[in-house]
Amino acid sequence: MRFNLARELAALERMGPTELRERYLEVFGEPTNANSKAWLVKRIAWRLQANAEGGLAERALARAHELANDADLRTTAPKAKSAPATRQAATHATTLPMTGDSRVPLPGTVITREYKGQMLRVSVLATGFEFEGEIYKSLSALAKHITGSHCSGHLFFRMNGKAGAK
Repeated sequence: MRFNLARELAALERMGPTELRERYLEVFGEPTNANSKAWLVKRIAWRLQANAEGGLAERALARAHELANDADLRTTAPKAKSAPATRQAATHATTLPMTGDSRVPLPGTVITREYKGQMLRVSVLATGFEFEGEIYKSLSALAKHITGSHCSGHLFFRMNGKAGAK
């Protein structure tokens, strides 16, 4: 029976990870823990092709051995850095950079704005904005709820950074 490499490679694509691991064991003679179907297919296909076509040339193998012999390999493992047992870790206070939009006030702040004769009061929370008992993810979502159309929440609440803007 003649070995058909193309048919064998096509069959690999249809196999699942479990079948591919079994095929890997057959081809390489050792098990694998790999679960990546793409990796298994490539590895098995490479080995099947190398077996069918003879693998690397003697000259290429000799050169690979030369390179491996000339490589500077570490012969001992690096020493583990250990902290002195008598020294206690120092406590450092660090100021974290402000994340998010600098135009939004800190949580706990109440934003007020008059709109169509009504005074709007919005509480700034750590996770959003509270208005009339409901929590909104952004000022823009809140402004859309109030006005009925999309608009910039920062502009609606006059928080665009311009002093005295109305």
